[in-house]
Amino acid sequence: MLAHHTLSILGIMVALALGESGTEVNAVLFGSEITNPLLQARWFLRETGRYHSFTGDMVDFLFVALFTGVRIGVGARLLFCEIVSPKPQWFVKVGGVAMYIVSWCFMISIWHFAWRKSIKKYHAWRSRRGDEPQPTHNGHLKTQ
Repeated sequence: MLAHHTLSILGIMVALALGESGTEVNAVLFGSEITNPLLQARWFLRETGRYHSFTGDMVDFLFVALFTGVRIGVGARLLFCEIVSPKPQWFVKVGGVAMYIVSWCFMISIWHFAWRKSIKKYHAWRSRRGDEPQPTHNGHLKTQ
């Protein structure tokens, strides 16, 4: 998190000092912060005791999907455009690569979280399913 914020501040400072690459820096900052409302919603759900609900699951799912789509998917396209463009200076390109590497570090951590949560939900579902009467023959419950 510290690397993410340090790179963001440095990017803003460089764009202001050079008077160029403001579009690239703003696009990176927008993509970096677009998932923030979902992180805040997750925090509020935890604080109010409502995180372990369908709403909490939806917030987590949307966060993972949005992070993957924007920071990794759209971010890759923007990084490619920045790298092949002759206009940005080399250190702006290096900053873009560094920010994308930070996004991948976050992504690995987020996917790990999503995997653990999915496995935990699956095991909870399986244990609840074991408590219900199971059909024994031909799809019908055994009768006395």
